[in-house]
Parts: sequence; structure tokens; C-alpha cells
Amino acid sequence: MFENNPVCRMLGIKYPIFQGGMAWIGTAELASAVSNAGGLGLIGAGHMPPDALRNEIHKVKGWTDKPFGVNVMLMSPFVKEVMQVVLEERVPVITTGAGNPGEYVPALKEIGSKVIPVVASVALARRLVRTGVDAVIAEGTESGGHIGEITTMALLPQVVDAVDVPVIGAGGIGDSRGMAAAFALGAQAIQMGSRFVLSEECIAHPNYKKAVLKAKDRSTVVTGRSLGHPARVLQNKLSRKYEEMEAAGASNEELEQLGVGSLHRATHEGDVENGSVMIGEISGMLSDIKPVAQIIEDIVSGLPGVFDAARKTYE
Repeated sequence: MFENNPVCRMLGIKYPIFQGGMAWIGTAELASAVSNAGGLGLIGAGHMPPDALRNEIHKVKGWTDKPFGVNVMLMSPFVKEVMQVVLEERVPVITTGAGNPGEYVPALKEIGSKVIPVVASVALARRLVRTGVDAVIAEGTESGGHIGEITTMALLPQVVDAVDVPVIGAGGIGDSRGMAAAFALGAQAIQMGSRFVLSEECIAHPNYKKAVLKAKDRSTVVTGRSLGHPARVLQNKLSRKYEEMEAAGASNEELEQLGVGSLHRATHEGDVENGSVMIGEISGMLSDIKPVAQIIEDIVSGLPGVFDAARKTYE
């Protein structure tokens, strides 16, 4: 299975499954576990200082000999230093978000890295492909954390039709059905974040995981639209306060200040009421915490049954 998958062949991975590059919890522990299980593990650089990122990369290299990557948030104040670390450490795969990685592509390609940006629109996908990237991740608004406006169902096939590089589907995918649906829409791989939050290897605080386990289908909300960078989170005291301030016409500075440190409060301190619990809309269908290897095995082994069930609907 997947021997001829173009993404697997390009990256040297067993399964076309990426782990989302989640800030604070996309650490070496999770990334190495996903890579060891046959997927592509990603360190979420977020706003990580360069020395901290180098330390995470060294951990991953010590824990796996499989391909891995780093997700670089291009809005990070340390982005230039982070890219230098990535180049010096010769990271095999770089995914990017929140910007255009074009200025870094030549140097990354020179050391053999594959560059795969996250896109939330057809226009951005086309623009980034012209810079020479190797593939794109089409991420729908169902995703947790920072999002675009178009659903995965609508975005993915349009991006597939618009570009001539492999497309990875992301947003609202957490089981075999989601993977099969992404393939049906033209994706050649998938990326999952929320599903891997509920893995044994993810270092997110137990309170964070419990909050996700309790979530229902309508438990997430989107904050930050007025700032121009919306984020999907679980509804809690912080999100309600944010919404109240937005409705009252609070300044960007006031809203930005409210969010400072909020993700770390949730992921590491376990304050899931006053912290930002970033998670996707599929949180309502996530009901257990399992080892990464089991999560991946369950999804891959369940694919034939999903395809069989789909065939029966039109036979």
C-alpha cells in the first residue's frame, strides 16, 4: 500500500500522513513518534527562538532515523534565525504558514530540503507554486489554530485543479473516512493536527486533552477575525471575553494583549478556561487517547473498508 504514492516517494515515508506543525505541542516527542510510525512528523517552530528549535531538531535526530520536518511560521519574530538553523541542520522537509516562503526557497532547495507551504486559497497556492515549492497543503477552515475561510471540501479540489504539484489535504481529517474523502477530492496525502493532540506522545497538559475529549461538534469558535488572523479554539472564558471585546470595538492592541501567552497557559499550565485551546472542528468525534503508532495503523487499516462501503453506494 502506498508504494507508488508520489508524496511517499518524494519524502521517503511509508504512509502519506503528515502531523500538523502545532506550536508548543508539536515537539520532538510527537514528531519523532509520527516519523517512526511511518508518517511525517513535524516540529512546530511557532515563535520558538532559534536555539530552542535546534535543541528540538537534535532530539528528533536522536530518536528517529526517518524523515521529519519543521513547520516554520513566517510571522515569527525569529523567522530569519529559524531558517538559518533549518539550513544548518539540513532538515529534510520544511512546511510553512502565515506568509510566503519564496525568499527562502532557493537556499532550502540547495541543501535538498522539500518545501511545502500551507495554503488557504487557490490564488496563494498558484503564487507559491511559482516560487518552486515541491507541494502544497490545502488547509480548510475546519482546522484548529490559525485558519482561512474556505472549507476543506470546497478548497481541496479547487487547489488540486489549479496546481501541478502534489496537494496534501488538511482540515477536518481524523480517521479513515476523512483520509478517503481527501483522496476522492484529489489529495495525495493528508495532514492531521487535532487527532495527534490526543496521542500518548503529545506533551499537551492533561487538562488540554480532557477539554478536547469533552468537546462536541459545536464546541469550537473562531476569534481574531477583526485582527485579520482568525484562530479556531474551544469556547471558554477567554474566547467569550475576546468576543465581548471585539463586539465592543476594542483596539487591536487590546485584543493582541489578551492573547499574549494564552496558548502556553493552556498547553503547558493546563488552564483551559483562561488559555487558548486550539483544536479543530473534529474535536467532537475524538474520543480516546492512543499511541501515535496505533492512530496511524487504525487509519491506514480502515481505508479498505471505507472504500468498500463507498463502492456499495453506487453498485
